[in-house]
Amino acid sequence: MRDGSIPGVHGRVRPLTLLGDPVLHAPCEEVTDFGPELARLVEDLFATMYAAQGVGLAANQIGVPLRVFVYDCPDDEDVRHLGHVVNPRLVETDGVVVRGPEGCLSLPGLEAGTERHDHAVVEGRTVTGESVTVHGTGFFARCLQHECDHLEGRVYADRLTGWRRRRLDRQVRRASWNGRDRGAGGAAEAGD
Repeated sequence: MRDGSIPGVHGRVRPLTLLGDPVLHAPCEEVTDFGPELARLVEDLFATMYAAQGVGLAANQIGVPLRVFVYDCPDDEDVRHLGHVVNPRLVETDGVVVRGPEGCLSLPGLEAGTERHDHAVVEGRTVTGESVTVHGTGFFARCLQHECDHLEGRVYADRLTGWRRRRLDRQVRRASWNGRDRGAGGAAEAGD
């Protein structure tokens, strides 16, 4: 990024919100103030995403219920896509549906084969309020769909069915980060 600073360099690494936290399971609110607090939030999102070695991060994953996400993600051609979207809308998904491994910083260490379209288009705003349209293919399209899901109150586990869902539910119950009761009923948490 020759024309500006490296994203996140001025940000603060925040704790990640983990599966089961209510903020991950409710739709996020539209951003109405495009001032310095939003710019700080985007910087913090980048700093936290990089510290956690992720490729995308939505605001509710650090406990902020606003419609904002950041990304630094390659596509299937290994082209790097770097940016952020405020008030994103997933306006198009098409192409073939691919089941591929998908993980999430809010479910650390876990992944499951999740179906996503291999092309996605997201429209929204920048931190300064300018319109932006982001096109993604392959892995980057998966990232865009994943982050938009977060802002609607969904995690990739919500897209799973059958044995994939049951297996992930078992893994969630056993996960070291899952401090909830691991007895009967814990699996329901992954489907909230």
